[in-house]
Amino acid sequence: MTASFLAGIDWSAPWLSPYAGDGRSIASSPDWRSALNHAAQQRQLCNFAGIPVQFVQQASLPAGEPYEAYIGRTGCVPTRDNLHDFFNALVWLGFPQTKARLNQLQFKQLQKLALESGPGAYRVGNSRGALRDAATIFDENGMLFIARDRELVNALIDRQWSTALLECKEQFGRSYDVIIFGHALLEKLVRPYAAITGHCLPLIDPSFTLPLARVAAHAELDQITASLLSPTTSTAVFFPVPVLGFPGWHPTQDAAFYENEVVFRLASRKKVGQ
Repeated sequence: MTASFLAGIDWSAPWLSPYAGDGRSIASSPDWRSALNHAAQQRQLCNFAGIPVQFVQQASLPAGEPYEAYIGRTGCVPTRDNLHDFFNALVWLGFPQTKARLNQLQFKQLQKLALESGPGAYRVGNSRGALRDAATIFDENGMLFIARDRELVNALIDRQWSTALLECKEQFGRSYDVIIFGHALLEKLVRPYAAITGHCLPLIDPSFTLPLARVAAHAELDQITASLLSPTTSTAVFFPVPVLGFPGWHPTQDAAFYENEVVFRLASRKKVGQ
């Protein structure tokens, strides 16, 4: 029997296609957390230290230990009975190298904080710093923007929404494709609304074969994405796009849809010489 919090997921939604195979099966299991762990064991999922990944009850997280530090130390991912943590686990199954790399970056930063604060102490404070900010934003709200060249990337960075998303709609799935990575973004899209915006990480390679054979392409995209994340990563590498602007992801995508400046914000004007 499907857990009540999983019952409202529409697995036919286009943004869920990379996860629908795992998601349908696990969500319909009488014990979804055990089903997650079975899948993780079958795929030999490990954290960056080579420790097998397990999805455990939230109560397993020791008081005072940061979430990312616990995953790095034990391989255990605290997983609550909610959509947010369920989608987090699905992304672990789909992109294990990238999730492990994000955890490694967070873990090392937390280790530095622990050394500065004294044995067993973490004074995380209100500021995560540039790296942890970038890692958190991508983990929660990121998208992979897969393209053969930078033409549409540049158009989207310049917020030429109609040009990139309406006039070039036939290129979606041919010259470029998108995969939602952030688990908070996947959670929001269970009840979609036009203003939902994700942060795109561009993956540019002229050899990409599109449209993506989603499952077959995951391992390659996972490896590429993980390799792009480093201690110097900042939020500057991402560009924002309203998710439902991608062709076919909203029922009404006419010129008026893309002219809604509340959703599709215009590029800020810069002074001459800037």
